[in-house]
Amino acid sequence: MNYCRHFLPIACLACAAPLFAQTPEVSIEDPAPVPYVGRVLRPFQLQRRIVSPVKLSNTPRLESLVRAGNLYLSVQDVIALVLENNIDIAIQRYGPSLAREVLRRAEGGGFLRSVGTTINPGPVSVSLAGVNVNTGGLAEGSGVGSGGGIVIQIGPTPPNLDPSIFAYVNFAHTTTPLSNTVLSQTTSLTNDGRVFQVGYGQSFLTGTNAQLTYSSSRGRVNSPANLLNPATSGNLDLYVTQNVLQGFGISVNNRNIRVAKNNMKVTDLQVRRQVITTVSAILNLYWDLVSFNEDMRIKQVALVTAEKLFEDNKTQVKLGALPAIEITRAAAQVSSSKEDLLISETNVAQQETILKNALSRNSIASPWLDEVHLIPLDRIEVPEKEDLKPTPELIQVALLNRPEIQQTRINIESSLINLTGSKNALLPTLQAFSEFTNHALTGELNPLYNGRSGAPDAYFVGGYGNFLSQIARRNFPDYSAGFSINIPFRNRAAQADYVTDQLNLRQSQLQLQRSISQIRVDVKNAVIGLQQARARNENAAATRVLAQQALDAEQKRFSFGTSTVSLVVQAQRDLALDQSAEVQAMANYTHAKIAFDEAVGQTLDVNAISMEEAAAGHVARQSAIPENLPATNPAVKK
Repeated sequence: MNYCRHFLPIACLACAAPLFAQTPEVSIEDPAPVPYVGRVLRPFQLQRRIVSPVKLSNTPRLESLVRAGNLYLSVQDVIALVLENNIDIAIQRYGPSLAREVLRRAEGGGFLRSVGTTINPGPVSVSLAGVNVNTGGLAEGSGVGSGGGIVIQIGPTPPNLDPSIFAYVNFAHTTTPLSNTVLSQTTSLTNDGRVFQVGYGQSFLTGTNAQLTYSSSRGRVNSPANLLNPATSGNLDLYVTQNVLQGFGISVNNRNIRVAKNNMKVTDLQVRRQVITTVSAILNLYWDLVSFNEDMRIKQVALVTAEKLFEDNKTQVKLGALPAIEITRAAAQVSSSKEDLLISETNVAQQETILKNALSRNSIASPWLDEVHLIPLDRIEVPEKEDLKPTPELIQVALLNRPEIQQTRINIESSLINLTGSKNALLPTLQAFSEFTNHALTGELNPLYNGRSGAPDAYFVGGYGNFLSQIARRNFPDYSAGFSINIPFRNRAAQADYVTDQLNLRQSQLQLQRSISQIRVDVKNAVIGLQQARARNENAAATRVLAQQALDAEQKRFSFGTSTVSLVVQAQRDLALDQSAEVQAMANYTHAKIAFDEAVGQTLDVNAISMEEAAAGHVARQSAIPENLPATNPAVKK
């Protein structure tokens, strides 16, 4: 049932385009680390990550298909150019990278950010008749099509999961005048001090926060009253807090990470939706261009026929075989045929412009692209019968393949995840804490000490090693533990958020059911549209055959003098109209087939599209054009 088979054998392929490298269009690179310094800073991510610049140029495939001012396009070449150069797909291609960065942010404890981009329906032809190429389902509906997934954060703020270190250093010299010299035994107390403090803090998904702080303070004074001078004091302190009610539990604190992972799946599906939508739109453009070209050929033949009739009538009038009025009638037919041809040529020119814009990133800004003409290489083929699966089976296939349904279900799952956070916010804030501190003191004997305070304890006399040993032995420990509770009265904000999230969830569930029902309607209508399009094409073909027979008969009668010029002209008009109607019927069939594939969710499979290549923006398949290049579009297969 393939309506766009390739009629070019492999043996006639020439001038193959080079195989394009499979490198991703969107990339984020870490810079090369500076020796030693880079290795030290790498765990703290102080270096800038670099995003690759945007690509505004076309791939070599586009220009490789140009010969002698014509751009020769097969269906597969059109699809490849769309995947590589179409801007709508390129925009969506950034979605998964943005979602990965949001996940990276969530894994560090940050808020979620909205990164969704709406689906662009793509270009439309100059004029469309017959079936509607839009399936009418979920093109702008559920999922992240309008905003980027579930990104609203309600409930307790997740902990900051990135550990941190801090350091504090202070050097000071102070001079304090004293009026009482009994204690310090000096009238002016000077102190040369230095303070060192370093700490490490980290939060965990359980709602636990721990901070370990080490501090050391060293001072030298000019007083003989101090036993130790200089003296070093400090401590090692561990402070732990634990959320017991609100903010407790991994399922509450990792909800943003789980939602971010779901949003990554949603953005992948969003790219898939954009590829399906854009490819369907471009295929409609391509087959319309085929039909416009064929219609133009029909109008050219009609004009040649009208001009021949006009010349014949002039000869017959000169011979006296026809009245002069027949020249006027034939001239009117020529004028009418020229007008029809002009309209058809305008449609072709405008359709080429639209298709060029869809296949290029810089549109017709390139002079060479603006000047070339598009020559489609494929034919429209309408099968004699439709080999369709039963409609219920097609509906089940659509429900499995349509990315809109998958997006909606993922977002409902994300809503349930977020609901745990808004529910947890209803609880009071109860926090348990404990603190463990080890103190230490050491120093050298004061050379100015006068002995008034007795002999110093040898335990405290020593250097920095003695200071660290006291901390390690926990000679001077502190312990404390407790809890704090905060119970808000009424708590209306949290209650409203919880109910709002439940209401939104109910809406999403109903929207999913509506989408499922709409898909059933889409599939049934697509099946009916495809069958009717084929039947209309059969009728149009039969009508064209009868019109051709009527014209042949009228021309024979005219040659024997039993008909009139007006009847021959009318028969010619009828044939031209019926030929154009047949071409339009064949184009309508392609639209119906494209809409059917989109409704069932098989656009990618039918057109052999790889999502890996679509995501990378490079198609591995080589493009080629035939040796004997047609100057115009091949005739639509009758």
